[in-house]
Amino acid sequence: MIGRLNHVAIVVPDLAAAASVYRDALGAKVSAPVALPTHGVTTVFVELPNTKIELLHPLGDKSPIARFLADHPSGGMHHVCYEVDDIYAARDKLKAGGARVIGDGEPKIGAHEKPVLFLHPKDFCGTLVELQQA
Repeated sequence: MIGRLNHVAIVVPDLAAAASVYRDALGAKVSAPVALPTHGVTTVFVELPNTKIELLHPLGDKSPIARFLADHPSGGMHHVCYEVDDIYAARDKLKAGGARVIGDGEPKIGAHEKPVLFLHPKDFCGTLVELQQA
């Protein structure tokens, strides 16, 4: 069902500093920051030859990652994102198997302008999983 790894998301306390580490120290191509108010985050994508790293920083007091950053002040890995060919079929199969979809269960448009949904970490070895329509 899952396809390629689309990205690994890392929550960071300082988006500019984190982008600098990837760009200047590691020589990666780094995007400009993009505010996503509907998701409560600002993102920067680090392009790698085989996938991406998504740097996340809270946008506003009600950001869904604010608590994560409060619990992990230095930041840390937040989720992994896998591509699926049909997000609705994947959701339905996973739910039928007992997996929990976070939120109302309906895909939302994510940072790549494609439908995404999140799966509860307790159902996936302690890891928050994002599925993205390929």
